[in-house]
Order: sequence, then C-alpha cells, then structure tokens
Amino acid sequence: MVTATLADPAGTPTATATGTGPRAARCTAAAPLGTARRDAVAPPPVPALVVGTVTHTRRTPLEHTFTYRHYQWLVDVADLPQLRGPRRWLAGFDARDHLDGGRLGGGIRGDVVRFCASRGVHVRRTDRVLMLAHARVLGHTFDPMTAFWVLRDDGTLRTVVVEVHNTYGGRHAYLVDPDERGRATVAKAFYVSPFTPLAGTYAMRLLLRPDRVAVAIGLDVDGARVLDAAVDGRPVPATPGAVVRIALRHLPMTWRVTALIRVHGIVLWLRRLPVQPGARRTKDVS
Repeated sequence: MVTATLADPAGTPTATATGTGPRAARCTAAAPLGTARRDAVAPPPVPALVVGTVTHTRRTPLEHTFTYRHYQWLVDVADLPQLRGPRRWLAGFDARDHLDGGRLGGGIRGDVVRFCASRGVHVRRTDRVLMLAHARVLGHTFDPMTAFWVLRDDGTLRTVVVEVHNTYGGRHAYLVDPDERGRATVAKAFYVSPFTPLAGTYAMRLLLRPDRVAVAIGLDVDGARVLDAAVDGRPVPATPGAVVRIALRHLPMTWRVTALIRVHGIVLWLRRLPVQPGARRTKDVS
C-alpha cells in the first residue's frame, strides 16, 4: 500500500546523479555506501511468490487511484525456476524481457553485471542477484517495474537496479544505492506513462525482508508529488501447489496487468488528461 512508511518524500535522503545522458542515471543516498543495510535487506528463501497488492495514486492535475490483488516472483537469477508439464504455462523466465535482453550472453545476471560495471559498480562472482519480477504467463509478460537486489556473500547490499517498462516496448534501468532504510532518490530519465512529464525525481523505498517485499516509488515534479505507486506483498515459498493456487487466483496475471494499464489509460484520456509531447516515441532500451 502507498503510505508514508514506504515512500516519504520529506524523509528521503538526497542523491546525486552521476554519468552523462539518461542511460547513465545513478543515484547515491546520503548514507555512507559502506553501511550494512540489514534494516531493509534480509531476503526470504527463494524462489518465492510475493503475494499482495499493487497500488497507484495520481494526485495532480487530477486524482485517480486504484488497488488490485497482485503477485510477482522473487528469484535468484542464477537459478531461475523451470516449471515442468502444464505448470510451465504459469511461469516462464526469459532474458529477452529485461535490461539488454541477454544480447551479450550470461542471461539476466550477465546483463545486471554489465549494467552495474558501466556505472562503476563491480559485481563479484560470489554476489547474489535477486529479481522481483513478473514471469511469463501463457507466454506473455509485461513488467511495469522490476527490481534487482545485488547482495554480497555476507548478505549485505551492494546495489540495486530498478528497471521500468512502458507500453511502447521500451525499458530503462536506474542504478540505486539505498540507505539503511531502503530509501533513495534518482532523477527521472524515461517516459513510463504518456500522461506524465519526463522531468521529475523518483523517491524510492525498497524492502526485502523474510515477511515482506515491497517497492514504493513516488514522482515529484517541481517540488510537488504527482503520483505514488507501490507493490507490497508477503513472500510465499514457490512450491508446485502454491504456484498453481496463486496463479489461478490471479489468472492470468500478466495479461491482467497489460489490460488494466490500457483501461486506466483510456479513463485518464476520457477525463482529458493531456498526453505529453514525445511520450509515444520513447522506446529507449537501456
């Protein structure tokens, strides 16, 4: 749910963008990078299904809010689940759905390693990369937000990559260095919604705990909060029975996500919320 406990703009540490161009967007929290971040990071066993809600609140220039039942997968990208038999239609993972699409090899992990290296963060062989994402359901996926936690072998956080997707086939990733409470800010560098300007700052909070996994993102433009979005849920072990039960309860998850985004887009358009210039041309894949 979207509350001050997840994304509080007044309490979010300041950050500095480094690099050049939108592909080099990086944020560094005010807390020292060497701080052990055990408050916000204590991962549950994986693979897991994070079952809860997705909430989205647009605050200006008009108000529009929705909350839906929701689940995503939390997986180690080095050991992705491979379901067999009919269950394979309920969850599939493909490097083409994220980051550089696995173009240079090494799958999703290879893309995470190269992305971090290009921004000055070295991911070691002993580091774990946990991904919060939608799996393919009936061959289809759409993931508005994917989070990758890079964990050292002692369990402390090295960095986080947050990837956002739009409905025009584009995606963009941000390197995020949260503080000990999981909070950080980063300059917006990519159109996600055609109704939201490119300018602005994301205030994020990320939680990875045995009893709760959540990502909250607020967008501030010219000092005013424009929207809040959050996924928040309880991790459940991904046993064969749980996969079938949860998938059927939310069936079909990724198709619902795609359809509902378009339905709410039509509602906003009918309410005469203007489409931002250039938004439809955004297909940058970082």
